[in-house]
Amino acid sequence: MTFVPVIPEAYSHVLAEFESLDPLLTALRLDSSRLKCTSIAVSRKWLALGSTGGGLNLIQKDGWKQRLFLSHREGAITQIACCSHDDDYVAVATSQGLVVVWELNQERRGKPERIHVSSEHKGRKVTALCWDTAVLRVFVGDHAGKVSAIKLNTLKQAKAAAAFVMFPVQTIITVDSCVVQLDYLDGRLLVSSLTRSFLCDTEREKFWKIGNKERDGEYGACFFPGKFAGGQQPLIYCARPGSRMWEVNFDGEVLSTHQFKKLLSLPPLPVITTRSEPQYDPAVGSSQSLSFPKLLHLSEHCVLTWTEKGIYIFIPQNVQVLLWSEVKDIQDVAVYKNELFCLHFNGKISHLSLLSVERCVERLLRRGLWDLAARTCCLFQNSVVTSRARKTLTADKLEHLKSQLDLITCSELISHLDELILKLEPLDSACSSRRSSISSHESFSILDSGIYRIISSRRGSQSEEDSCSLHSQTFSEDERLREFVSAQEEEQPEQDCGANRNDDNVSHGPVVSETDKSEAFLPFSIPLPFRSPSPLVSLQAVKESVSCFVRKTTEKIGTLHASPELKETFESKDVDRAHEEEVNVVTCHLEEDAEEKEISQLPEEDRLQELRAGTAEAMTKLLDPLVLFEPKSLRTVLQKWLSQLEKTFALNGSADISSSSSLPVKLSPDVHLLSESEERGLDEDSEEEKRNSLGVEETGGHTACESVSSLSEPLGDIFRVYSPYTISNSLQKDLAELTTLCLELGVLTSVVDSTGGHVDCALQQLSPEVLACCFLKKYFFLLDLKRARESIKLSYANSPCVWDTFVEGLKEMASSNPAYTEMEDRDLPAALQFLDGSVPSDSPLLIAFATRLYDRFGESALRAFIKFYPSISPSDIAQLCRHHPAQFLAYLDSLVKSRPEDQWPSFLEFLLQPESLRLDWLLLAVSHDAPPSTSTVDDEGHPRPHSHLLSWGYSQLILLLIKLPADFTTKEKMTDICRCYGFWPGYLTLCLELERRREAFTTIVYLNDISLMEGDKGWIPETLEEWKLLLHLLQNRSTRPTPQEPLNGSLSDGPAPINVGNVALLLAKALGPDQAWSLLQECGLALELSAKFTRTCDILRIAERRQRALIQGMLEKCDRFLWSQQA
Repeated sequence: MTFVPVIPEAYSHVLAEFESLDPLLTALRLDSSRLKCTSIAVSRKWLALGSTGGGLNLIQKDGWKQRLFLSHREGAITQIACCSHDDDYVAVATSQGLVVVWELNQERRGKPERIHVSSEHKGRKVTALCWDTAVLRVFVGDHAGKVSAIKLNTLKQAKAAAAFVMFPVQTIITVDSCVVQLDYLDGRLLVSSLTRSFLCDTEREKFWKIGNKERDGEYGACFFPGKFAGGQQPLIYCARPGSRMWEVNFDGEVLSTHQFKKLLSLPPLPVITTRSEPQYDPAVGSSQSLSFPKLLHLSEHCVLTWTEKGIYIFIPQNVQVLLWSEVKDIQDVAVYKNELFCLHFNGKISHLSLLSVERCVERLLRRGLWDLAARTCCLFQNSVVTSRARKTLTADKLEHLKSQLDLITCSELISHLDELILKLEPLDSACSSRRSSISSHESFSILDSGIYRIISSRRGSQSEEDSCSLHSQTFSEDERLREFVSAQEEEQPEQDCGANRNDDNVSHGPVVSETDKSEAFLPFSIPLPFRSPSPLVSLQAVKESVSCFVRKTTEKIGTLHASPELKETFESKDVDRAHEEEVNVVTCHLEEDAEEKEISQLPEEDRLQELRAGTAEAMTKLLDPLVLFEPKSLRTVLQKWLSQLEKTFALNGSADISSSSSLPVKLSPDVHLLSESEERGLDEDSEEEKRNSLGVEETGGHTACESVSSLSEPLGDIFRVYSPYTISNSLQKDLAELTTLCLELGVLTSVVDSTGGHVDCALQQLSPEVLACCFLKKYFFLLDLKRARESIKLSYANSPCVWDTFVEGLKEMASSNPAYTEMEDRDLPAALQFLDGSVPSDSPLLIAFATRLYDRFGESALRAFIKFYPSISPSDIAQLCRHHPAQFLAYLDSLVKSRPEDQWPSFLEFLLQPESLRLDWLLLAVSHDAPPSTSTVDDEGHPRPHSHLLSWGYSQLILLLIKLPADFTTKEKMTDICRCYGFWPGYLTLCLELERRREAFTTIVYLNDISLMEGDKGWIPETLEEWKLLLHLLQNRSTRPTPQEPLNGSLSDGPAPINVGNVALLLAKALGPDQAWSLLQECGLALELSAKFTRTCDILRIAERRQRALIQGMLEKCDRFLWSQQA
């Protein structure tokens, strides 16, 4: 008996191919030399195939029927992506870089239509497509590293149209190299490029680099959903060189590195297919160091990848190789649950299924593939005899399998099956008699319920076995219906790689009835006009269509109910009615007479009515270009409107505020509603304001700081972060626009005199920063905080009190946020993580939270604020730590270095807004963490020898600032700064850039380092006059009575000095030995030359003569050749 190698028990799963898709490609005419399949995708319902001719074929996986063909004139199909949550949408990319999104309209029985064509990547090669898992949005990546998002607007999302119409395409990120793979899950987009992987929060527009080490090549990355990871957050797996994977959490932090190199030294498992017999070589091979071009999440616990050698399936959480099998020439793989569709480079397609061994054998038995099932059992007998497999693959089924084999041709297989059956069940078992009695029937099928159904009594030749194949049987109509039902029961998804198991979604070939014998050569049910489907199939299709329509309609109705616009409309009506009822109730309790009630409401209505009219008039005037672009007219309009605003929200009447406390107030999202005790304090402050305002004129000689304190006393430390009246959204928007414009233009007081005219006169005599502080406190609740923040940094850069006032207002507003108090009890890492998750990145209140963290943790908090850029900009940090400039410098240096090194100059230039910051930052950099001036400059003000080699803490930042483009005046100022502080590398760079070469060579001579004049980046004299200047500088230095000493002994031992001998060698190499000798004689330095110079000159002369001779010989040969050609 021939020895059959047995696969170890550890291999419990196998890849199986139950049917060939070659007939499908033939029916679609995709097997010719002119048309080939170029791309593939799969979903729950469709198998999508793109071709070189620009056609997209959609085949329904259920029976391989209902073919749709979508044509594209934009070129061949290069990428396909099916929407995972809605089978009615598919996106394709063409060879011209266009992305086309189709709506198939299957539930409405309509024709497919294009709903969007994106030219964002036109002219580029689209390398990756990916759908959002919740909404209709497609992510596109190309070979240049650009990733964009296409937001779709369809009838199914009519309520979301306002968000998608204006900007349907959005650039998400541009990475440093070609996009290899895209994946999306729960608001996070995973981008894998040739060098690294990036994690993008598409909602907050935040981006993280995964890991610190780069790579070079095509390496994939994929999400691992959290519902399969024990209820935890989703994980990320990123391919690394050398058969490794990073395991990353959902925040982009690398948790561990998994090494599969040694595990892949095991031999490959055979693919169970009818094309060839399964073979297994137990010899252990060498370890495989592979690059995984893509990673795909397969089934539940597995990650799949492939190379030119085969397919690899891992269980990464257990650091286990589930299996690997040799499948050659794979171009791309599409997966759905446990199904694999492999596209090969020759255009062929393989349909594989990942199954447990016992499920695979059971499928083979159902299909009547007896020989292949027996060989599989013999190869995987260690897995078949396990207790888990016995529940599915019983001894009775193996007995039946043995009975179907030919006694002559399959005698060895029968012997191996007998041994396997003995391992499954002892001979004296109680089941042996039942097995032998059942065996007498010789041919039967075992239903899922456990019932044995007799088919026929045949056992013998192979021809008889062939006669029972699916395509040669003839059934009645009732048998066809029963077979369809059994096939539907069989299509249950398999819970793979764990304790649970299931079947795959492989669709069986259609059972051919007597009327369909003429079409038996078509193994796929592509509907033809003259073919009538089975009644049960038709009813099943109608049922699915109706259920799908009902589900879609229910979702649409749910969307309408959850629409924020409708919700806001109904809520606003309810709130208005509630306001009216509450006002009536409160007024009835406070006022017994109806006439008194009307009198109490008139002042508020009149004030808001006057403000509304004045605001509408001001907004209308601002639409006039003659007003908008004329500063004087614009300020006049704003001052007139500001007088109305001051009159409406004046604090000179405590009744205004106290009465507002009894009314329901409709607040904006950032408004802070004070408690009753705070309102009583505000009433008292209002009365105090009257007394203080009357005394301003008497104390007109006070300083600006005293004015700030005196004017802030009426408001105390309380900001108006709430509105005393109910303001509609439209009016609130106009008020915010005008109030912020007043702050930006410095219109902080009105010209219209109020009742106390002397107060206005005193206010006009105060400094602008004092008026700005008062303006912020009075109208903080009306400001557009983002614009106000930028305006204060630009207009009041030298007035820190204005910034402090603005920050205090933000703190007052943030105090109502629960996160502000919860953050107090956390350490810095926990507080930062909590802040990142609880406060939106675009919220102005982020500055208040950052200020609080800086007050608690100091400089360590500043470095952590890098992750919040650009929400917190360097200008914000500069204001935050203005008393500690060294801390700002450390933050700026860390922020610039957080980007890739090749992006440092462009990123720093982007941060230098306005340009005046360049000199300020340069002064900070050269004055902090720098060597003492006595180490860089001598007593006479000249550079000390070798002082350019001293260490500067921010030398990289200084050189970046120096090398950035700037005007001539700025460059001169930077040169003076570098010379003053002794930063000689920067000084030399600027001198040569400004054509101040004489100063540069003078400095080089004093630095006494010949390496400054050597190499590709050395400063070499370019003219004869510059060489003479350099030689004269050396003469003058040698005639000094006391030569300069180097900074210390260690530096003097390092670089070679600048002396006559070294300079003469450079001169000879640059000008030639003869001209160098004459120039040295002219300067009177010929006697100081050494023997080394003489030898060098001789060598140069010999080399020059040989070079001339070589050139002469080549020219003569060319001349002879040309004359010979003419002859």
